[in-house]
Amino acid sequence: MTEEEKRTQWFAVQVLAGQENKVLDNLTKRIKTEEMVDFVYDVIVPTERVSEVKRGKKTETVRKLMPGYVLVNMWLLDENRQPVDRTWYFIRETTGVIGFAGNKEKPIPMRPSEVEAVLAQVRGTEEKAKPKIEFSVGEVVKVSDGAFQNQSGTVTEIDPERGKIRVSISIFGREAIAELEYWQIERA
Repeated sequence: MTEEEKRTQWFAVQVLAGQENKVLDNLTKRIKTEEMVDFVYDVIVPTERVSEVKRGKKTETVRKLMPGYVLVNMWLLDENRQPVDRTWYFIRETTGVIGFAGNKEKPIPMRPSEVEAVLAQVRGTEEKAKPKIEFSVGEVVKVSDGAFQNQSGTVTEIDPERGKIRVSISIFGREAIAELEYWQIERA
């Protein structure tokens, strides 16, 4: 098996709820101390940054994309699709690890498309916090910040890529469209 084939094996490792970061730390430390760098290449807890408004203040939080799982890039299956004992026991004996997603006794690697989708989502939110979308087109909202503060309006368009929402607001009997950020509005 070539080095590149070994490095394309990604697995979802099931861990105790709320212990994802602790397992990440344990694995990272043990990789160095037990000289597993030739077997375990990368360990990640897929997260995204989410911005939302709580009590009138814009906050950013980190949310786990796959609660209860850690993604591990490792050489776990040999050319005969049998587990490599050293890697198998290294992962299984890590505090907080329950097992592998899917089949507990015969792990199945994630498909490359699945891995790329998760990694792309993680990379995308590293640059900019993703708004926590709580609104839908046609919903009546109240503007909580900006020039139209305390005005009510109807959501006409949502642009999650830019983090903007267009709201139709009635001012002096006429409709005005305001382009606002998620944190500038709240449910009416």
